[in-house]
Amino acid sequence: MRTTFETASARLYHLDDAGEGGAVTTLFYGPMGEALAIAAQQPEAVQDGLYLATENDVVAYLDLD
Repeated sequence: MRTTFETASARLYHLDDAGEGGAVTTLFYGPMGEALAIAAQQPEAVQDGLYLATENDVVAYLDLD
């Protein structure tokens, strides 16, 4: 992930691939540090589908953890 500083703007979202086409739910939009803290509080089953998006990258949360 190219944008890694704590105050970078990030979108934390969950990608649910169950069912037809799946669904995307935004959990948080704000500083990267807060997004990571919120992601860490989620159950393991949810963490599996979490992604962080910045202005120049998207990465699965578990790839950062």
